[in-house]
Amino acid sequence: MDDALLHRYAELIVEVGANVQPGQTVWIVAEPRAAPLARLVAAAAYERGARFVDPWFFDPVVKRIRLERAAEDTLGFVPSWYGRRLVDLGEGHGVRISITPQVPPGLLAGIDPARAGQDALPALAENFDVINAKTTNWTVVPWPSPEWARLVHPGVDDETAMARLWEQLIFVLRLDEPDPAAAWHTRLAQLHEAGKRIDAYRFDALRFEGPGTDLTIGLLPSSRFASETPGMQTVDGVVHAPNLPTEEISTSPDPTRADGVVSATKPLDVGGTVISDLRVRFEGGRAVEIEGDGAEALRARAAKDEGASRLGEVALVDREGRIGKTGTVFFNTLLDENAASHIALGNAYAVSVGDEDRQRINTSSIHIDFMIGSDDVAVTGVQGDGTEVPVLRGGDWQVGV
Repeated sequence: MDDALLHRYAELIVEVGANVQPGQTVWIVAEPRAAPLARLVAAAAYERGARFVDPWFFDPVVKRIRLERAAEDTLGFVPSWYGRRLVDLGEGHGVRISITPQVPPGLLAGIDPARAGQDALPALAENFDVINAKTTNWTVVPWPSPEWARLVHPGVDDETAMARLWEQLIFVLRLDEPDPAAAWHTRLAQLHEAGKRIDAYRFDALRFEGPGTDLTIGLLPSSRFASETPGMQTVDGVVHAPNLPTEEISTSPDPTRADGVVSATKPLDVGGTVISDLRVRFEGGRAVEIEGDGAEALRARAAKDEGASRLGEVALVDREGRIGKTGTVFFNTLLDENAASHIALGNAYAVSVGDEDRQRINTSSIHIDFMIGSDDVAVTGVQGDGTEVPVLRGGDWQVGV
């Protein structure tokens, strides 16, 4: 990416993604090689009036060294000041910007997946409480690394792989538009309208049917796919885009109602471990079987706590988003989850339900999305009286069109 585009990217992150406000403290989390972007984000944040910008560079190579050498019973340890830092940021109504992947996919190749699954860093359990308190405006954005580029574009040299990945990122981030910020405001409004159309049906459940998939997910009475505004809004009224790019609408389901079998339609990266051919069986809302190549990493995460094996999110994605149009598997959840409908094990987002159901949503120290949608997977809404309404067919919306 040339300097002009990189500056445009940083401005997009600060203006649309995080929507930094004057006087806010900004926390940036990234791996060391993302420093060029982090520095430009810091400059853009200060230009918008940020009080202080705090970059935290997490070294994924040191994470691998820990997994190779540390005692088994220490791998779940997280220093207490990590969580306090995040809690303090939330109490101060600050900004969180996450530049991913912090652990490039494939970097943990050769590490026992079950062992790798015990170390969730740089993810922090406190993150979900801060999100649900809506005290921070936050966003997650991509930055390529050679390891990631090689996985996405194998068989070519690193320079070519990086160039191809950058070209795709420019496209999916809408940095090729004359005004990327305006383009994103338009897209966010489109997604908001799609969510409102689905919410109008007040579905009791969603059913996913396709190759290797027959899964029914119950919804709560107040589960909603459209928030009050396009994007997410803090308690201070700051509207922000939690993911850039984003092509999804999502809600928090009933964690006690998920039954059936689902096959992932894309590989899944779990903290640097790539899982392929993932298959999960649910009974009474709980994932009771998790199978696939590398699935030990996900099983370890799903055993973290009581809610880790239950669903915290169900998201719908149509075929019109830019990520799906690339036809590429990115081995990066931020991108792949926005190319296909998906579900997430673990913590739910309170913003997706009304106050009356907030105590019913799933709680956990994890939140792991995996992709279950494709043009071959039909999504059907089921109303309280049993009436079935097609929602997605062949990747196209069927409601309100």
